[in-house]
Amino acid sequence: MVKKVSPRAASPLEAAAGLFDNPLAGTIKDSAQQIWLAGLGAFSKAQEEGGRVFDALVQEGVSLQRKTQSAAGEKLGAVSAQVSARMAEVGQKVEEVSAKATGQWDRLETIFEERVAKALASLGVPQASEVRELTAKVDQLSAQLAKLTAAPSRPTRKTAVPRPAVKPVKTTLKPRAPKKT
Repeated sequence: MVKKVSPRAASPLEAAAGLFDNPLAGTIKDSAQQIWLAGLGAFSKAQEEGGRVFDALVQEGVSLQRKTQSAAGEKLGAVSAQVSARMAEVGQKVEEVSAKATGQWDRLETIFEERVAKALASLGVPQASEVRELTAKVDQLSAQLAKLTAAPSRPTRKTAVPRPAVKPVKTTLKPRAPKKT
C-alpha cells in the first residue's frame, strides 16, 4: 500500500526558510546584525586608536607593576621583620638553655670536686693548702738554719767532754738443764 506524504514541508530548505518568516526570527536577525556591526566598529576603532590604546595599556602595566613591587616589598619587609623577631626569640631561648646547661655543669663539677676531696682526705692525702703551709714552714726553717750556720764567723774551740770509762762486764754462763718432758 502506498502512503500519502503530508503537504506540510516539501524539502528541508523550504522548512528552514519558513522559520525566518515569524516576528521573533526577525528580532533575532536584527540583533545579530547589530552585534556584527558593533564588532566591525570596535575593530575599526582599534585600528584607528591602536597606537594610543597600546601606549595607555603599557602605562597601566607599568603602574600596576610598580604597585605590585611596592606591595611585595612591603610584605617582604614585614616578613623580614617577623623573621628577625623570631630569630631574636630563638637566640634568647638558646642563651637561656646554654645558661641552664652551664649552671648544671658547674654544679656537677662542684659535686665531683667535693667527692674527690673527701676521698683524698679519707686516704690521708694532704690538701693543696696543707702542702703550701708545709712548704712555707720548710722555707722558714731553712732560712733559720742558714742563719744559725752562718752566724759564727770565728771558729770556736771545742773542749773534749770526759766520758766515763766503761768497765767490761764479766758474765758467766751456766749450762742449762735439759727440759723435762
